[in-house]
Amino acid sequence: MSDKTGPDGPTTSPSAASSGDARVSRREFVTTTAAATAGFMIVPRHVLGRGMRAPSDVLNIATVGINGMGASNTQQVMSENIVAICDVDFALLDAKLKSWQDSASAAPNAGRGGGAGGGGGQQRPPTAEELLQRRWQNFGPSKAQAAADAKWSPMPQAQRTRRFVEEQLPKLQKYRDYREMLEKQKDIDAVIVATPDHMHAVIASNAMDAGKHVYVQKPMCWSVHEARHLAKKAKEKKVVAQQGNQRHSGDESRRSLEYLQGGAIGDVYEVHVWTDRPNGWWPQGVPRPAAASSMPRDSQWDDKALSTRIAAAIKGQHTVPDRLNWDLFLGVAPPVDYHPIYHPFNWRGWVDWGQGALGDMGAHLIDFPTWALDLPLPTVVETESTPFNGASYPIATTTYYEFITRKGPVTMRWYDGGLMPTDPEDLEGEKLSPGGGILYVGRKGKLLHDGPTPRLLPASKHNEYGAPKEKLPRVPHEDHEMNWINAIKGKDQLSSGFEYGARLTEIMLLGIVSLRARSRLHYDAAAMRVTNNEAANQYLTREYRAGYSL
Repeated sequence: MSDKTGPDGPTTSPSAASSGDARVSRREFVTTTAAATAGFMIVPRHVLGRGMRAPSDVLNIATVGINGMGASNTQQVMSENIVAICDVDFALLDAKLKSWQDSASAAPNAGRGGGAGGGGGQQRPPTAEELLQRRWQNFGPSKAQAAADAKWSPMPQAQRTRRFVEEQLPKLQKYRDYREMLEKQKDIDAVIVATPDHMHAVIASNAMDAGKHVYVQKPMCWSVHEARHLAKKAKEKKVVAQQGNQRHSGDESRRSLEYLQGGAIGDVYEVHVWTDRPNGWWPQGVPRPAAASSMPRDSQWDDKALSTRIAAAIKGQHTVPDRLNWDLFLGVAPPVDYHPIYHPFNWRGWVDWGQGALGDMGAHLIDFPTWALDLPLPTVVETESTPFNGASYPIATTTYYEFITRKGPVTMRWYDGGLMPTDPEDLEGEKLSPGGGILYVGRKGKLLHDGPTPRLLPASKHNEYGAPKEKLPRVPHEDHEMNWINAIKGKDQLSSGFEYGARLTEIMLLGIVSLRARSRLHYDAAAMRVTNNEAANQYLTREYRAGYSL
């Protein structure tokens, strides 16, 4: 870690200041090539001299939010230059940097077990899912994926981590406030945004205003208005903007589209999508910690009294940790007193900052029916749930959508928190995976994707039909982050850009609007208005705290 980094951010080193001219020409190069639609050429290394890299070879990346997916995203692009990391919690930031240092210094095989069948040569018994999959023929990776993988070889993860620790970490700049980072550090080409949901839009928008390419973790943003703003801003600024829904780049995910678009089950008119979250991941359905003005009588244990008791019991006396800037965590959201039930990660279950299970997993699971069926924005949305206190998302919800597609009406139902669709008869006595999945119902059959591979129902139809005809391009090595990097360099087509991502995100977030409005919604997508409940329109956007704007 640079000794020039203070508690509130870095100071600019003389060497960094003196390299300004080189950075400007480099940024101009990257911006120009990313905006080009054809004719991209890489400057050969021999033109620059032995051992030198062309400006197009390596990008300068900054990450905002490093504790969870931000760390994973950053690791995937460590073949580039990581020049800055911003997080409101320096304890989490430093812990992550140390984990990478420890990983880089570990022996290559440290922590790895022996081969399969260790311990006397006995192999483990197959799991229930593996037994189930044996009934359905596995056709293996697609030829299209193999062809895509042959286009380039990724740098091994261990090598990437060592490169980061040895070459980049000594020069890395640390920030708490992304606004300071964007203002001070001009060498940044692209920004990864992996903060809590409520800060995605404002950070990404400000970064695009500064001419940076952006990779934004799912969900793309917190509100419907923000989704439309980000798509418009990316187009105006001509930057490469990717939503971080990694499954969009998966081989088997694209195979599921090829079944559907190839007519394997006919026209789809009904879709069921489910996840087990938030169960076991983060708390929901809990009251906001608050002292009670008066406690219920001993005889009072109804729902209201119980919520009061729980809120008072967890209130406690909690001070903000020294290395956390709570005001920066709140960002655009209303003021709320710090409590460890909110941070880290548990923010996802609170309306102020997250979008619950629908925001977390919808970007993965609703993605594929939206993509495969080219779903427009819905005309009707209705969410039902277990008790909802308005502050913490319910324990479980279902959301019903109606769409008018070019091939006719399609309904989709979302389930979370342990709620699930009925097991289809075509599973022949088997059960749907409780973890999550997608079930498509078409005029000629059903397609299930609730595990590693999509499969037609019943198994006999799947095995007889065979692998679908490969029509979709594949992402090399299914690497969603490097797809973004390569798209910036003009070497690949972007997998999940903001124009598509905004539509997917709006579909998801309308389910949250229905929940918060406690109403069935009739939606005019062209006007971005709920037409049957004027009060519901307040949930399509939000007021930002002073100091933050799109």
